[in-house]
Amino acid sequence: MAPPRQPAQPFAKDERVLCFHHEMLYEAKILDIQTSEGSEGGYQYKVHYKGWKNTWDDWVPADRIRKFTEQNKELAAQLHAQIKHLQKNSTKVPKKIGRATGTDSARVSEERSSGMGVLAGGRGPRRARDYDLEQEDGFHARPSIKLPVPDHIKGILVDDWENITKNNQLVPLPHPHPVDKIINDYLEEERQNREPNSAHLDILEETMAGLKEYFEKALSRILLYRFERPQYHEIRKLWDQAGEDGPNKTVCDTYGAEHLARLLVSLPELVAQTTMDQQSVARLREELVKFTTWLGKNTKNYFVSEYETPSQKYIDHARSF
Repeated sequence: MAPPRQPAQPFAKDERVLCFHHEMLYEAKILDIQTSEGSEGGYQYKVHYKGWKNTWDDWVPADRIRKFTEQNKELAAQLHAQIKHLQKNSTKVPKKIGRATGTDSARVSEERSSGMGVLAGGRGPRRARDYDLEQEDGFHARPSIKLPVPDHIKGILVDDWENITKNNQLVPLPHPHPVDKIINDYLEEERQNREPNSAHLDILEETMAGLKEYFEKALSRILLYRFERPQYHEIRKLWDQAGEDGPNKTVCDTYGAEHLARLLVSLPELVAQTTMDQQSVARLREELVKFTTWLGKNTKNYFVSEYETPSQKYIDHARSF
């Protein structure tokens, strides 16, 4: 009996590709290929990141690689441009994050430029150099929490970017599962794993309180695409009309997992601009990794299944916003 045929290789040796390294897409070259039963498509690929030393060559599954197409290059460019924008325009992190991590000087972009986000659409001003890696010595010298984001959340964010910037759709608001509910559900579950009145419980609660405060302050500044800004202003008007008795009157009880995920993938580069010591970084990373892993396991419970299409009047207004 003939052995089962191996699925066709989606990528070839020596092919020029784009490859995810943490939350960023970088130009790379496939050096070698090997079969792997546990890998999607049955293959793993050894890649060399352009501009990095050979010591950073890595074996990766197919789901971390993207074809070197104009659309994917545009996505990579916007990811890099967003980080540059965050570094250029910064302000202090909310105090609760600082207390939880031992610092009050983490930085975040004050204002988003041209609607660019974590996975923003549109074409930035940079061209060929957008896809080159930073030099290894400079790029890796910065402090980083190296927060791993599940690949399927990255995929959700790519779809989120396309739905909003390409398809002119919006996340329905108020969100059926707002950030307040997500974090409260996580706290209810995670508190069972912490000793009452312990330092570990205090760090958990301080970090989650800081994350909510950070989300409140970051939403309008760095987490919205340009197409979403009129929606945000409409929501603000509803808050003002409803007053204090309104059911949805804050960012955290109106926006949900999609915007929270945008913040999570931005945090490593934002924290890289802080002066935190290694112990504080390790503590913060531990809490955020646990939360991000939990959210990845519960995506079906918190992310919306369908985006809404606004009126033509809204679309026209958003284009001129």
